[in-house]
Amino acid sequence: MTSSSPVPLASDALINTFFKWDLIAQTFPRLITEGLLNTLTIAAGAIVLGVAVALLAAMLLLSKRWWVRLPARIYVDVFRGLPVIITVMLVGVGLPAAGIRPFGTDPFGYAILAIGIISGAYTAEIFRSGIQSVDPGQLQAARSLGMGYLKAMRLVVVPQGIRRVLPAMAGQFVKDIKESSLVYLLGLAVGQRELYFIAQEEVARTYNSSPLIAAGICYLALTIPLTYFVNYLDRRLREGPHSGSAPAPAEPDLPKTPVQAAGGES
Repeated sequence: MTSSSPVPLASDALINTFFKWDLIAQTFPRLITEGLLNTLTIAAGAIVLGVAVALLAAMLLLSKRWWVRLPARIYVDVFRGLPVIITVMLVGVGLPAAGIRPFGTDPFGYAILAIGIISGAYTAEIFRSGIQSVDPGQLQAARSLGMGYLKAMRLVVVPQGIRRVLPAMAGQFVKDIKESSLVYLLGLAVGQRELYFIAQEEVARTYNSSPLIAAGICYLALTIPLTYFVNYLDRRLREGPHSGSAPAPAEPDLPKTPVQAAGGES
């Protein structure tokens, strides 16, 4: 009597659990038509909010007065230290329960607010490090031209600092896209559901994990190109704008005058 090998049985179970292609094909249309757009909307809104908050927090962190730095430092340390899921629950569930309802009962706005607050805390440190990396002589030179401190920072120092941290900022944007998957906890309404929420519903309906693979493919389609763009941007910034340009052509040999040919001065 021969017993079947457990290896084929295990591989069949693995394929049936994660790679049931008919379920993946059924899930894709809803993921693309609803989930993808909502994920991008949440991530884009969070990025815009995060950058705005981060610029303000970074400027406060660079102040020489401790009482100006303190609120920004508390904000950055708290929201970088808290797990993302706790921040999402505090903002999306805690604020409405406390009577603070800037978006009414619409969970979509709270989702953007939660991810944006987290993004701002991380991006503030990125901005701070970039601005501090700029040579102090740049600020002094701008001040010597008659610019005030704020104008010199806005027109000279901050643009240079942001340019130096563009790869790190793009990496944070990738993180924002992935963290948007946690807003499913807020119970998004029909038409507002992002990629993970839709996949989770299909998993609960079919008792199969293949829809998660479909959602994972959608996330990879967003994050992998952005990751390669980050790497390309980092390489270009490190190599400089003229690293790939062709060398300047040599000056052509001009015919010598009779005086030059004889070794005299022209």
